[in-house]
Amino acid sequence: MNLSQLKPGQKGIIKEFTDLEMSVKLMEMGCLPGECIVVERFAPLGDPIAVTVSGYQLSLRKHEASTIILL
Repeated sequence: MNLSQLKPGQKGIIKEFTDLEMSVKLMEMGCLPGECIVVERFAPLGDPIAVTVSGYQLSLRKHEASTIILL
């Protein structure tokens, strides 16, 4: 399952990334393997997605979220 498939309020633990280039950017923002990530809400048209990870809120595009594989 990837992050873009979760509904608001659901959470998961980051397992890995499917895009090497995107993974570097995401890890710099605190999305590290083993971290708990919670989907807070979606924008009215579904993109971007607000998530909480490493104690702060982060806004990700659906494409970025789809590269995060969860346990």
